Amino acid sequence: MRTGTRWLKPANIFRLFGFGLFIYLFLGFMVLPNWNTLTQIFNTTVKTVDPATGLETVRRDPWAVIRFFFAGNMGKYVLNSLKLGVFLVVTVNIVGISIVLLTEYFDIRGARILRLGYMTTLIYSGVALVTGYLFLYDNNGILTTALVNAYPGMDKNWFSGFNAVMFTMTFACTSNHMLFLRNAIRSIDYNTVEAARNLGARPMKVLWKVVFPTLIPTLFSLTVMTFITGLCAMSAPTLLGYDSINPEIVRLAGSSIADEAFPQARAALLSIILALFTIILLTVLSAYERRGHYLSVSKTKARLVKQKIHNPVANALAHVYAYALFIIYMTPVVMIIIFSFQTYSAIRMKTLDLGNWTLLNYFGQADYSYLTSRGTYRVREGAVSGVFSNADTLGGIRTSFILSAIAAAAACVIVVVAVNYIFKRKKTGALVEYALLFPWLLPTILICYSYRTYFNSSDVWYVGNTNLYYMHNVRLLIIIAYTVTKLPFSLRMIKAAYYAIDDELEDAARNLGAGGLTTMLRVKLPIILPSVLAVFALNFNALFTEYDMSATFASSYGTTYAMVMQSMTREEGLYGFNVNASGRRAASTVFIMLLSGLVLYLVYGVGARDLGERLALREKRRARRAKWAARLLPRKKAAEGSR
Repeated sequence: MRTGTRWLKPANIFRLFGFGLFIYLFLGFMVLPNWNTLTQIFNTTVKTVDPATGLETVRRDPWAVIRFFFAGNMGKYVLNSLKLGVFLVVTVNIVGISIVLLTEYFDIRGARILRLGYMTTLIYSGVALVTGYLFLYDNNGILTTALVNAYPGMDKNWFSGFNAVMFTMTFACTSNHMLFLRNAIRSIDYNTVEAARNLGARPMKVLWKVVFPTLIPTLFSLTVMTFITGLCAMSAPTLLGYDSINPEIVRLAGSSIADEAFPQARAALLSIILALFTIILLTVLSAYERRGHYLSVSKTKARLVKQKIHNPVANALAHVYAYALFIIYMTPVVMIIIFSFQTYSAIRMKTLDLGNWTLLNYFGQADYSYLTSRGTYRVREGAVSGVFSNADTLGGIRTSFILSAIAAAAACVIVVVAVNYIFKRKKTGALVEYALLFPWLLPTILICYSYRTYFNSSDVWYVGNTNLYYMHNVRLLIIIAYTVTKLPFSLRMIKAAYYAIDDELEDAARNLGAGGLTTMLRVKLPIILPSVLAVFALNFNALFTEYDMSATFASSYGTTYAMVMQSMTREEGLYGFNVNASGRRAASTVFIMLLSGLVLYLVYGVGARDLGERLALREKRRARRAKWAARLLPRKKAAEGSR
């Protein structure tokens, strides 16, 4: 009787319900759709003709795609992606760690301005970011044209292929360092640094022996994300002409047997190879993480004080390096902003026309007249329109904002609950962790394609025999896909933040009579809240401008902002429509920068301040009000005396 009563406790019932719900969601939205796709596309059929009788027979040959892999050029895509991932781990970590140290650890003049420049990749990414670099370095880009005029023998197509992708993605992928590594360095106990210096340790030894060991969990997470980003790169390789796995998978997914041999099976094979690389990396890093971590904790924790570089030569080189990186980060942003106020002809020719500034890329509409093949002029009304004067773009903005906000919030909530369980239950927690990392095992495109084919039916009992791809239901399907694909990233980042929680805090809360839920909400959550909010901001910004996933669910009921802009740019000037689509995309990028920057400021800037910073800011505001009141009071008395 006692045993039965114990199992009827609300906590146990809630735990069983949560575990059952997790299994239901994992099987229904992670395993079954992808398994259905893989089993279908690996049922490869081959036609053979009997030379004696001339009869044609069709037989199943699951090894046909394997033979095609070794006989064709599919191995090139695998090697190229692996090469890109490995090199990005090195270059992104070097640049990312250096910019965080320059702005947070060393005393560099203008660090606040440098930080803003380095964080520009947080407010625009993907196709928009690559477009900014193409404005500068393309064969008819601004800087390329200037260099060719200065050096006529220079190759105009120098910015393409592996080197161009490496250059672009090295600076595009440091956004995670500026968020999470910066947060980790700011939480270092300065007492440990000061103690090492008092013992005679040199600055570089303090950095290597004291500071870096406390950053290992965060660096592991950043390494995983960087490597997977290189393997699954899409926008940069596609626009810069580099053959890698993900663009080839997308191309094969849109192909048919009439175009080439078993394209779906080849896409699945590339997906599995991509998954194997990811599994190996996650297994190695997870095993290494379990060996232990260094924490910077003391009874009286002191805030980190920036370290001065006393060597004048080293100090000068550090400043030159810092501002050279600042120029690289800021130039594409400045060019996009300037070109968003240019006419469509100036944007098309990539030439600045300072005498003709326009707001048409943002507001208003204008007619466009063009010469037809018959030699007569024809007018297209409203062919030139701004972002906020175009019904399609406004609808895309509204759809992307709602879907991205819901998915980003859902991913954070799921991961916070799951990570709390992972740290409490080591054995079953490991299963939950690998389940949440499952979306990394397959490319995002394949997951979305599986959802589209599996849930485009009224026979799936998992969702109440509802066709999730039908009409407005596709929006729910997009939210689910967005959430699932963001779970691994959220897990790695939020789990790294959990290592900063001292176990003694939970023990103290338990001794004071607090339950598990109370401890989670009032003790743990406030500590990890800056990282959780940062993850939400990154997820929202990435999903708001996402194109690949939403394009897979192509539907008039789920057309996102990126889909609208890409389709307009692709059809720019066709039959006199969307004449300024490129300018509208530049203006859209500026709008995305403003929106993403506002989200990051509210969530990561204001929300990430600790109690001491908030009290200091409140005191600073109070002193400022008192100062202005002291200045205005004599004026007020003088005015009353004159009356």
